[in-house]
Amino acid sequence: MSASDPQGLIVVVTGGAGFIGANLVKRLLREPGIGGIRIFDDFSTGTNREFGDPRVEVFEGDLRDATRVDEVVRGASRIVHLGALPSVPRSIADPRSSIDVNIVGTLNVLEAGRAHEIEHVVVASSSSVYGANPILPKAESLATRPLSPYAVSKLGTEALANAYFHSFGLPTLAFRFFNVFGPLQRADHAYAAVIPKFLDAMKRSAPLTVFGDGTQSRDFTSVHLVVDALAKVSMQKFVHESPVNLAMGTRTTLNELIDLLRAIHPGQIDVEYVEPRAGDVPHSQASSELLTSLLPDLEAVAFEDSIREVYEWYFSARTSDPA
Repeated sequence: MSASDPQGLIVVVTGGAGFIGANLVKRLLREPGIGGIRIFDDFSTGTNREFGDPRVEVFEGDLRDATRVDEVVRGASRIVHLGALPSVPRSIADPRSSIDVNIVGTLNVLEAGRAHEIEHVVVASSSSVYGANPILPKAESLATRPLSPYAVSKLGTEALANAYFHSFGLPTLAFRFFNVFGPLQRADHAYAAVIPKFLDAMKRSAPLTVFGDGTQSRDFTSVHLVVDALAKVSMQKFVHESPVNLAMGTRTTLNELIDLLRAIHPGQIDVEYVEPRAGDVPHSQASSELLTSLLPDLEAVAFEDSIREVYEWYFSARTSDPA
């Protein structure tokens, strides 16, 4: 690993070895004026270490280690805070770890940002904060009713970012992610997201496991749109006083997703329906009005095309690459 070029912006990406983080690093490297990218990750779920660019440095560490976070942030210009302990089921099995990593870790990132006068901080929240609120689509003004410790931890993440903006003048923006999917997303751990889990099962000719009857719906969002938005707000230092949904307002049931996969996949796809999981919300759909007002040039790709892309990536030799 080479030291960052001292000329140009230095961006810290926490969780930069993970699925969204690695895609973001690749996207940021295309931005003019980037002098260096510092990936900070504990490699609990992320595995991407090599990006083939001398501007990228990789730092291993735990978000709960305030001293280590401070070391990595010192001298940087921007932070994109994606690092977290993900998954609703994981948080139900181990609430304390989710709260410690996601809330205390965010506090450490914001404190380092404040101490070193970072120009801008983006933090990742989650649509799970809406929880039991049944109203669709989910506008940012809706009351939050989190159903899991993970959702609570993400509500804390965005609230801390907002508090540091108002209390200390630290420029921040919190994005609420909605079921992000795309290349580099792993399926080889217990808390993998539904699309890579389905693709992994298809590759093994195993049945797809659906928790519930498959009528639950999600606003599936291409990782390309997500990292494009992250890069734009970071480079342009956009600030907003409330969290912003990062999704385009689509709504797809799991059964519709399975039908689409059947249309793409040449083999048979069997489905096993099991009992719903605790903490899962039945439906999720973003209101995208605020997002498109802030970033009117964001380009959404058709869901079918994005699914075909990740299907082809997953079934190609590229799946042997770190992901």
